[in-house]
Amino acid sequence: MIKEKLTSYFNVVFEEALVDEIIKVGVYKKVRENELLLDLGDKFDKIPLILSGAIKISHEDTKGDEIVLYYLEHGDTCTITFGSGLHGAKSEIRGVAEMDSEIIFIPVEKMDEWLAKYKSWRTFVIDSYNTRLSEMIEAIDTLAFKKMDERLFKYLTDKVKIMRSTTLTTTHQEIAQDLNTSRVVISRLLKQLENEQKIKLFRNKIEVLEY
Repeated sequence: MIKEKLTSYFNVVFEEALVDEIIKVGVYKKVRENELLLDLGDKFDKIPLILSGAIKISHEDTKGDEIVLYYLEHGDTCTITFGSGLHGAKSEIRGVAEMDSEIIFIPVEKMDEWLAKYKSWRTFVIDSYNTRLSEMIEAIDTLAFKKMDERLFKYLTDKVKIMRSTTLTTTHQEIAQDLNTSRVVISRLLKQLENEQKIKLFRNKIEVLEY
């Protein structure tokens, strides 16, 4: 079963020999929605390959304010764990399952070995770094240059794409936490978006009409 799930995507990314090694050394795990995978200060010695679902990656400052950096989806990996794992550094990010997900964890010591051994792994790592860097720059630009109503609507439309559903199960408080603002502000702006017929509000649910 693990081989089937892995090869359904990664067989077009990795050589067959690399897929076989991943199956041999990897640890398959199912995680539930809202399950914490990695917290601030943790030491992480595994590289995640996302087989299904979505993982939210966020950072928290010393005051406890949190910002979402990016989401990991099917076929992704978290490049921040590469450096932390290789150098034994403590994690500066938090990873939480946005929905039920399936992951294969690879021992971080395989990182260097496979970089030298497999061209496809080198390409995958470089592409992953570039993708995650672009996503973090976008997150910074959104935080620095967009007004809160624009940030909120972008957040909702991004979530629709990640969750592959126009109906999002969430609370105003959860959105406020992700966007590092107050629930009162989010509630007001959500009502504004509803009046603009961009969304429809329900109890603990939001239907996104434009995305």
